[in-house]
Amino acid sequence: MVEKLKQVYDPESFKRLGYEIIDLLTHYLEEAHNEKIPVMTWQEPSDQLDFWKNYTLGNKPPVSLFKEIIGKSIHIHHPKYMGHQVCPPAPVAALASLVSAFLNNGMAIYEMGGAATAIEKVVVDLIVQKVGYGVRGDGFITSGGTLGNLTALLAARQLLVNSNIWENGLDDKIGVMVSAEAHYSVDRALRVMGFGAKGIIRIPVGKNFAMQTQLLNANYEKAKQDGIRVMAVVGCSPTTSTGMFDDLEAIAGFCKKEKIWFHVDAAHGGGAVFSEKYKHLLKGIDQADSIVIDGHKMLMTPGIMTFVLFKEKNNSYATFHQKAQYLLAKTKDEEWYNMARRTMECTKLMMSIKFYSILQCYGEEVFAQSVDCLFDLGKALALKIKQRKNFELALEPQSNIVCFRFQKPGISNDELNLMNSNIRKEILEKGEFYIVQTALNDLVYLRTTLMNPQTDGGDLEELLNEIERIGNGN
Repeated sequence: MVEKLKQVYDPESFKRLGYEIIDLLTHYLEEAHNEKIPVMTWQEPSDQLDFWKNYTLGNKPPVSLFKEIIGKSIHIHHPKYMGHQVCPPAPVAALASLVSAFLNNGMAIYEMGGAATAIEKVVVDLIVQKVGYGVRGDGFITSGGTLGNLTALLAARQLLVNSNIWENGLDDKIGVMVSAEAHYSVDRALRVMGFGAKGIIRIPVGKNFAMQTQLLNANYEKAKQDGIRVMAVVGCSPTTSTGMFDDLEAIAGFCKKEKIWFHVDAAHGGGAVFSEKYKHLLKGIDQADSIVIDGHKMLMTPGIMTFVLFKEKNNSYATFHQKAQYLLAKTKDEEWYNMARRTMECTKLMMSIKFYSILQCYGEEVFAQSVDCLFDLGKALALKIKQRKNFELALEPQSNIVCFRFQKPGISNDELNLMNSNIRKEILEKGEFYIVQTALNDLVYLRTTLMNPQTDGGDLEELLNEIERIGNGN
């Protein structure tokens, strides 16, 4: 082996750098928890690009590269990170990700990922049991909610449409009914499947931004009149913008009546199946034909990791019935241990060990504690907002997603929209907090997703104080 390659794979060099990186991350975690660093140091995209285009490690130690990357990234472990729906991963799960990356077992077939394949079966069976599926339930793990929704809906299409679309292509006009507040990944999945805008039938939401399930029948009949065969309804648990849960029982009843597929996008809220306090929000999920739940949202795993669950085990094989003779030998029965039969990925990461490491080290009760803590924080923030006269709460939160805005009497909604957008922009550039914004009925609201159990009431008070300071021009 040439000298440079020897250096690349040298065990002692790896050990030395590994210790340095763990020390670096430990120090970083302490600083983030203790708020000794900002949530982020804002840079314009062009400035960030210029830095990395011109960066050279030179004679500096390799750990310097990782120090730079950390410094120029957003800090999700910081208690004042309150932005998007990405969790601060449990350190043990991050270490599991390192093991996964280092072993690099592809997992398309059992012999390329034996341990991770068996572990995946164990953790999927646990989630299947938690959502209330019986012994006929099953599933697998895939790379994110977008891919999970696509895979489940592809299975539905293959099972419910009379022709073999995988072999013959799509002839009929097919549609899916979704909440007007459904995540864009559902829209994207349906367009990838060739449904087009006409095949995406949006059901209006009510004042609480949950689907008006009483409108399902009328929209279904109209679709039939338009020559569209509705094959499924997608329920949100919860919606992305507001964190509100659709009435899954009502949707399930409608789907059963019409003999169509019921899919639940529980990417964010599905973790509540572990919580005695909040699992009522998912009432009816056990009646869904398929479900997606992200590990990297409420279950403390690094991204990305999504459970794709099916009420009927055999349905999980419907998506990808195809020939791959060099990988998959002919067998009489479906094989749970050959992942390429069910997942979009061929080279698939060992995602299962991230969840399994948390489960083994801390027990499943830690997932309940995390969900309870974060959903409770949402209620606490809502209460603090209602106690301040210059703030308007969009609606009572059901989860850890809270939408609100700063307001002043006597100014128009357009002016309020601009003011709240500017408040968010100043917060972003300052870097002490990280929040986002959303639009509800053409009104701009500030939006927080409380993802960090380290966040406390003091952090929430400081956020509102900062918004008030900026809004008042101080």
